[in-house]
This record gives sequence, structure tokens and C-alpha cells, in this order.
Amino acid sequence: MTKGLSESNTNQHDQIRQLWLTADCVCFDVDSTVCVDEAIDELAKFQQVGALVEAITRNAMGGNMSFRTALQARLNLIQPTRQRLEQFVKNHPSKLTDGIAELIALLHERNIPVYLITGGFHSIVDPVAKSLNIPLTNVFANQLLFNEDGSYAGFDEEEMTSDSGGKGRAIEYLKAKFGYQRLIMIGDGATDMEANADGFIGFGGNVVRELVRDNAPWFVNSFYVLTDELRNNLLSTVPHRRSFHERKYSTEIEAN
Repeated sequence: MTKGLSESNTNQHDQIRQLWLTADCVCFDVDSTVCVDEAIDELAKFQQVGALVEAITRNAMGGNMSFRTALQARLNLIQPTRQRLEQFVKNHPSKLTDGIAELIALLHERNIPVYLITGGFHSIVDPVAKSLNIPLTNVFANQLLFNEDGSYAGFDEEEMTSDSGGKGRAIEYLKAKFGYQRLIMIGDGATDMEANADGFIGFGGNVVRELVRDNAPWFVNSFYVLTDELRNNLLSTVPHRRSFHERKYSTEIEAN
């Protein structure tokens, strides 16, 4: 039994590695994947309700409540006004995970479309996308709504990622619209693993979620692993380039 399971895991690992080398689309989660932190938790700290919101986030990531229920509960506690949100984005720029800029640059070099699919908010995620040269049309995120006086009014429930299964719906949409056959999803959470991509790579560089670590066909703790896998596969076909490990990038995103 153990041997059979081990062989099965090895086969899955080999299959996803091969799929990674031939991917025709790559989708990333944002919080704790592309970026170091969970943006909604950081916004909650900014609004001085951090501990309460983090508890709800943990329950949501563990699959103990629907995403929409958790999102509503967290935002009702945070009550982000338009002005406070703008202050947060300006004063607390998102920090990129080490190696993500290099990886996405390499994917762009290979003309592989890159998408961000997140339960986070456009106002926070869009500056991240711009910094990585990802078109805003390639961002699936939630839209906060405000009253005329700038007070919090809710969020757009028509957005695909506003409810449980939203990442899967976004991936189905992309595959139907563009015909992607080898779409890879990369993320740290159970919602990423369950998004019905052609292949899933679990990421634990910022936080390791046991469910993902134990069930992902390929689990990595550094984006450099994925970059090196692509670069090593390209050594015979592309000119020598300076090692990504030697490059230096700023990891803070300027607000617009």
C-alpha cells in the first residue's frame, strides 16, 4: 500500500513538472503567494481590528465557512471607507514575495499569459499587477463599493471571486474563452488547489498550509525552484543570461 501511494505521488509530481514546462497559461493567487502578507489582515490591523479578522481568515482558509460569509464578516468589522483605503494603499504598499518578479518576467519572455486570481480587492491588487507588467484585464479580484460620502457600502457580488468556488469559475472562463489546455494554478491555499486547473503547484514560501503541502502534486517553498526549472529547460535554446539570483529588485509596490 505504502509503495503504491509513493509511486502514485512520484508520478503526479513528474506529471506536474512536465506540465509546468509546457504550460500555456499560469495563474497566481496573490495573498501569501505573489505578495508576502494577507492584504485583508493588514487592512484590518490598519483599522485596529486585526485579531478579530485574522481569526475569521484562518477559519476561511481552513474551509470552515464559505468565502462570501467570511468576506462579509471581515469587511463588516473593518468598515473600510474610501479615504481610509486610499491611505492604506499609500502608506502600506504590498511587498512582493522573493523571486516572483523574476518568475513572471521569464513567463512573459516566453509569451505565456499570466493572470492574478484572488479573493482580494482591485484597489490593492491592481498596483501589484502593474508593477509586474500584468494587464489589469488579467486580474480577477473583488470590487469594494462605497456610498457617496465615501463610507463602506459592501462589495460587488457579481465578481467571480466573491464567493466559494470563484477561482474555479475564473479558470473555467479563461479556458472557455482562450482555449488554454495546460493551465497552471499556483497558490498557498485550499481554494487554489480546488480551482480545477490542469495542474496545481502549492506554494509555501510565506505560510505553509498543511492541507496544501500534503495534497499538492508539487509543493515548493521558493519561486526560484520554478524559475530554475524553466531556465534549465531553456539552456540549450536561449542565450546565456545573468542568473536571476544575482538580480536585485525592489519589493514594495508604489500606490497610484
